[in-house]
Amino acid sequence: MPPDSTPPLSQKTWINKLAHAFGGGDPRNTSELLNILRDSCNRQLIDSEAMSIIEGALQVSDMQVREVMIPRTQMTVVKAEQKPEEYLPLIIKSAHSRFPVLGEDADEIIGILLAKDLLLLLVENKLDKVHIRNLLRPAIKVPESKRLNVLLKEFRDTRNHMAIVVNEYGGIAGLITIEDVLEQIVGDIEDEHDSHLDDHLIKKADDGSHIVKAGIPIDEFNDYFKSNFDDEIFDTIGGIVVNEFGHLPERNETINIGKLHFTVLNSSNRAIHLLQVQKQSQS
Repeated sequence: MPPDSTPPLSQKTWINKLAHAFGGGDPRNTSELLNILRDSCNRQLIDSEAMSIIEGALQVSDMQVREVMIPRTQMTVVKAEQKPEEYLPLIIKSAHSRFPVLGEDADEIIGILLAKDLLLLLVENKLDKVHIRNLLRPAIKVPESKRLNVLLKEFRDTRNHMAIVVNEYGGIAGLITIEDVLEQIVGDIEDEHDSHLDDHLIKKADDGSHIVKAGIPIDEFNDYFKSNFDDEIFDTIGGIVVNEFGHLPERNETINIGKLHFTVLNSSNRAIHLLQVQKQSQS
């Protein structure tokens, strides 16, 4: 819903009740409602954290899956014909809890593998006796255009935590989890999907690039990359990157700053969280 659009009748009722609860009149649209709530926040009738959650809840009704999904290139997948010794190292290294499983075709998702379903078999030393296909849960598929508030309700109704995102041709565009949706409402949730670096702020990747948490202090970033970013205005490298973009970038947006090439790997509607950093080749 555009900020100044008139909300549907079903939304008008609760919007009006919410506005009246904080001393406002009858807002004609979401923008007016937010102004009333922000004024209430300024008067300390609601705290800033609650205000942030309300804003996030309103925003998800206007956001589509494509805006927050994990792109196909960043998906960690298991192939159905892999043996345990082939897929277990991948599962352990990623530390995720759910994995799309591919069939013979690269666009054929045959199910979702839950890491916890492997535990008992591992303990009983029976993993090599059970084919991975017999462990799979059904894979839910959703279009890129599905709105996040609708998807969240479907996640709750079906008790699913992950969905495969498909493009207009039926091919795999990426995946989305219930966490990705909730983060748009409550902000970043630190768990296995975000802790790519564990306790490390910088980690070197196999291709020679570096995966960097956006919250790393600028002085630490400078020490590692031998750069000279100014830390007087911004405290973190994420602040520098957002300032250079001139807007809050989305996943896969790139920018060159000095001698470094930055790619946004993980972001929400409030901040960027994870970056890929590469040194630009000298011409």
